[in-house]
Amino acid sequence: MSKNLMDVVNFANSSAKKEHYATSKDRLVRGNPEQNNTLHFSAGEKFFVGEWGAEIGCWNVNYTENEYFQILSGKSILRDTQGNELILVAGDKICVPAGFHGEWEVIEPTQKIYAIYEA
Repeated sequence: MSKNLMDVVNFANSSAKKEHYATSKDRLVRGNPEQNNTLHFSAGEKFFVGEWGAEIGCWNVNYTENEYFQILSGKSILRDTQGNELILVAGDKICVPAGFHGEWEVIEPTQKIYAIYEA
């Protein structure tokens, strides 16, 4: 199936709708951060690209997917179950492998662009 420029997704003029939602209570560590997501592109049930953000708070994460992301703004901490921390700030480009368990803590409201592959 051939594609053309009508199939190309430009985030700047995408018609995707931003969704807002509360962090699941069973995952909360502290706070009650609202999260947002704009899914700009998906290819079946395995590949997703969009923009995500969250307000200040902390919650448990359990990655079943492989994710690449770039932090656009804000400051967060990705923490593994051993307590090791990675501080995330604007410009950081990160890959998180499926199977990662830990916490995501938002210190300053954070926005990122992501690409997810679910095996």
